[in-house]
Amino acid sequence: MTIRTILVDDEPLAIQGLELRLQNHEDVEIIDKCTNGREAIRSIKTNKPDLVFLDIQMPGFDGFSVVQGLMEVEPPLFVFVTAYSDHAIRAFEAQAVDYLMKPVEESRLADTLDRVRQRLTEKRGVEEIEKLKEVLAEVAPEAAEGFTDGSEMASSRYEKLINIKDQGQIFRVDVDTIERIDAAGDYMVIYTGDRNLILRETMKDLEKRLDPRRFQRVHRSTIVNLDLVREVKPHTNGECFLVLGSGAQVKVSRSYRDVVARFVH
Repeated sequence: MTIRTILVDDEPLAIQGLELRLQNHEDVEIIDKCTNGREAIRSIKTNKPDLVFLDIQMPGFDGFSVVQGLMEVEPPLFVFVTAYSDHAIRAFEAQAVDYLMKPVEESRLADTLDRVRQRLTEKRGVEEIEKLKEVLAEVAPEAAEGFTDGSEMASSRYEKLINIKDQGQIFRVDVDTIERIDAAGDYMVIYTGDRNLILRETMKDLEKRLDPRRFQRVHRSTIVNLDLVREVKPHTNGECFLVLGSGAQVKVSRSYRDVVARFVH
């Protein structure tokens, strides 16, 4: 899978530096480089890239204006690149995959590209399903009516109820009521609306049982039900706090900032 990419920055040295780092990733193909926002909008509409690395502070059209200027077309994935950390929350409101600080670190760039690859794989999978449904609608209408899309099939794979044995009792917990999960070694603390329960299971195994479209890790030892997030509060260094329905606040570490983009609109 080739990731067709455009670089946008008003500083030539910044573009050169990012281009140099991207050379280590063979699946990234740089198809254009732009030095201002208006040029970027034209190039994105013409070339239809998969990914755009976008500087935020540029004279005239800034990075956010570029995103707004593409509202009438299907946008690519965006990664904001900037020297200022105070734009992080707004970047995720713009549905950015990630937010990189200048100078871009090799390890952070690698993590970002892993997220990009995952997003593109999911997107292309949905597109293939839609194409199949269109073909079925033409040649076998009855089969098309009974065809379920990827999200429906994925949803059925995950558990709706989890049995938890705690203090000699077995609780059948509806996953919809789980607000957050904290890891404590090989034990998980499950927080629901009216109780806290202890489950003997690893974080890794529990993640496999929960729908990742709703339950996401926001810290090395914390999973949050995104449906129960009520507020996002910015913090220092690009970090933020999620305020949950119960009033509890959970810190989102920098390594998991892309989670915010999944539900902030």
